[in-house]
Amino acid sequence: MKLSLPLAMLLAFSFAPAAHAANEADYKATYATAEAASKEAAGMRNQWTVTVSALAAARKAADGGDFDRAVAASKEAEALAKASIFQAISEKEAWKAMEIR
Repeated sequence: MKLSLPLAMLLAFSFAPAAHAANEADYKATYATAEAASKEAAGMRNQWTVTVSALAAARKAADGGDFDRAVAASKEAEALAKASIFQAISEKEAWKAMEIR
């Protein structure tokens, strides 16, 4: 019985899909999505500086051929841009609750 658990774990890991290395096409797709979200945030006048930094890190990693890091930085930039969009939308009306009456 004790040997069956490690054997089951070994089998489970052997059938698990392998993480594939990102390529230039993956980078370009994730970067385009992140850049679009960043532009939307900028249009709302709420673009965060960390988003711009993450996009720059993605470009730098891609220029160096490290597409795994470039994709990760692009996804981070997209998440940051979406958070800034959410903030802009929620703060559009929330400030009224803080107004002194």
